[in-house]
Amino acid sequence: TWEECFRVRGRSRMAEAKDQGNDDGQFEVLDLAEYAKRQRWWNRFFGRNSGPIAEKYTVATQLMIGGASGWCAGFLFQKVGKLAATAVGGGFFLLQIANHTGYITVDWKRVERDVNKAKKQLKIGKNKVTPEVHGAIDEVTVFVKKNIVLTGGFVGGFLLGLAS
Repeated sequence: TWEECFRVRGRSRMAEAKDQGNDDGQFEVLDLAEYAKRQRWWNRFFGRNSGPIAEKYTVATQLMIGGASGWCAGFLFQKVGKLAATAVGGGFFLLQIANHTGYITVDWKRVERDVNKAKKQLKIGKNKVTPEVHGAIDEVTVFVKKNIVLTGGFVGGFLLGLAS
């Protein structure tokens, strides 16, 4: 029933309204769009009990969580980076062999022209940063400031993961 949808700590809002003498069936209307804008993204995703981690865990726990997740991320980054470098280098090596043996021919003047065109386009658009990027940078900055111990543990773990 509709009354079950509005239960608050064992009592319904309709019952509370009757107790207060407001039995005319009028209730406060909540603007969910405004409510969602005011909530942090992690509260919307994970629920109400997920605030800054500094409010929930000790410094040692934050360092352990940050270090462990940073080490995992660094280790994966290292392995994926090696795989990507091997793939790119191997592909370039195979193209050079194919070019040298005559299987393919490269129009180097066209390559140079295209590279110069790309350089010009990069110079033109290098100072143009989209608002989405600024918003993401601001969110990351706020997260780092609120969770500095966790972030420090993550960075240290990431560097250790890269080294292992």
